[in-house]
Amino acid sequence: MKEKPAPKEDAEAIDINLLGKEYHVSCAAKERDGLLEAVTYLGERFNEMAKKTRAGGETLAVMTALNIAHDFLQLLHGRGFDLPTSKRRIAHMQTRIESVLAQQEKLF
Repeated sequence: MKEKPAPKEDAEAIDINLLGKEYHVSCAAKERDGLLEAVTYLGERFNEMAKKTRAGGETLAVMTALNIAHDFLQLLHGRGFDLPTSKRRIAHMQTRIESVLAQQEKLF
């Protein structure tokens, strides 16, 4: 069995599992939660893509990576999520909620 490399001083080693395979990775201690969140997200995307395509192994990994890259580029180019519009809609909803709550206070 291959010896695992020692993590850098500010890093910690963690074991993750993707597609039924165990991986030993090193990351900065402050990045651990983010890495684990990414592992969970990727695992969910693998499962989702596997159900849709019945692909496995390397093909599944490549198809999932392409889908994630596509989603990312859509967001990057502003085609997947309109942040300014969403912020305006949220502000409008907050105003309406505050207005309704103010009217409720008058009743009681």
